[in-house]
Amino acid sequence: NICTSHRVLFCVIGVSVAVGAMQVQMPGTDASSLMALADVRSGASALIPGTQATILCCTCGAPMVWNPASMCANCIRTRVDITEGIPKSVPMQCCRACGRFLNPPKHWVACQPESKELLSICLKRIKGLNKVKLIDASFIWTEPHCRRLKVKLTVQKEVYSGVILQQAFAVELVVHNFQCTNCHMVAADNTWRAVVQVRQKVDHKRTFYLLEQLILKYKAHQQTTSVKEVPDGIDFYFLHRNHAVKFQEFLTSVIPCRPKSASEKVLSEDLNNNKVNAKYTFSVEIVPICKDDVICLHPRQHGSNGNIGPIVLCSGVTQSVKLLDPTTMQRGELRQEVYYKNPRAAIMTLKQATEYTVLDSELTGLSAGKMQQAELTLARTRDLGSNDERFRALTHLGNLLQAGDTVLGYDFTAAVFNEAETKEWPRLQLPDVLVVKKVYPEKRRRNRLWKLRSLIKEEEEGTYKSLHKASEADYERFMEDVDMDPELRQRVNVYKDPARFRIAENGALVPPPRAAPGE
Repeated sequence: NICTSHRVLFCVIGVSVAVGAMQVQMPGTDASSLMALADVRSGASALIPGTQATILCCTCGAPMVWNPASMCANCIRTRVDITEGIPKSVPMQCCRACGRFLNPPKHWVACQPESKELLSICLKRIKGLNKVKLIDASFIWTEPHCRRLKVKLTVQKEVYSGVILQQAFAVELVVHNFQCTNCHMVAADNTWRAVVQVRQKVDHKRTFYLLEQLILKYKAHQQTTSVKEVPDGIDFYFLHRNHAVKFQEFLTSVIPCRPKSASEKVLSEDLNNNKVNAKYTFSVEIVPICKDDVICLHPRQHGSNGNIGPIVLCSGVTQSVKLLDPTTMQRGELRQEVYYKNPRAAIMTLKQATEYTVLDSELTGLSAGKMQQAELTLARTRDLGSNDERFRALTHLGNLLQAGDTVLGYDFTAAVFNEAETKEWPRLQLPDVLVVKKVYPEKRRRNRLWKLRSLIKEEEEGTYKSLHKASEADYERFMEDVDMDPELRQRVNVYKDPARFRIAENGALVPPPRAAPGE
């Protein structure tokens, strides 16, 4: 029997229980079992409630809770280093041109400072972490320009039988400048492997301005190496074929267009390794219908849209062409697959519009959403004071127009267009005037407090200055559409124009005075 006295002494070699002057050596006996048995025999009166029994460290003699090593944590740390084999300084590769980091073995990833993606790449660069258990990892702040990244790691490892040691330490990653594969190809003037050619057979670029804003909003241009502007469209260049295919799928999801089969040009061929170096060309054709164009529908298109028209106005372009009949206020849409079965060109575009002055406006009671139909009495602005010729027309802008306003409309009394577009309708009756949009004064444009961003585009060599002037006029019309059309404004990102604001004495931004609602 073991005495129930609380004077118990444990030694390192074995276990000896001392009662007075008598010692009994019991080598190989589990000390924790003997301590538990003595506490049970004594009724746990030898220990203070809420405390643990302690022993003395075999090295420094400090009181400690028993463990298989019989050493305190400080003594174990002085004899065992669980971070041995883990380097404290690690090189890391970063592209000088694009700022991406190398994710081993060969992928380059764009990472924000102190992000999860960057921390994951840093842990992959540190060798020896597979020999310990990683508990925590976090960044230590460093100067942005010092080209150093510091990561604090907390690891655990079993050093003796049943003894687990936890230790925290810092690893410094030195950032070295390298050149990624994409930047290397750009520097070597071998800048693309695939190109997407976007074309539209019209005499303006308003649709391309809308497409540009959609590309910027959804960041679909991140994989492009360059963007080149040509007279009838835009070319997008990519380093990989799958990036071009993905971009082509994006275009078909945001605008009505028809992708065409890709062409391949072989540059070199390795028959031994079955490798081909080729360049791919993808083509996308946008439907040649734009906002405010007049269309004469094919009989099949006329029937599939509830007998709308056949002379209809394009009220907008989204994933499909939105149609509106000002006479009946009916609405319809023309998807690209339906359009290309029976393609129809616009019989009149905005460049053929004539300016009219509203002499009288009277609502008819018909409406379509926010638009209300009205019967207008019009006169050509250039004829005011020279003759008394007047026109009567139905319009969908009844909620916006009143006597004295200026509008743009199509004059069918003097229009010249291809009769092949209307040959299916021998009894077609055309209105005298088809009103398109309201014209706002110049003051409204000067009070515009916002602006749009644009892509960095290269121009084709030999571009004439006349094309630049036409592009500026088209861009201004597109800005007017964004300003006046709430649905179009929701599809693009609009930014404040810093040049239109002034700084007050207290540091606040003060906008210029707004135009009156009627201006």
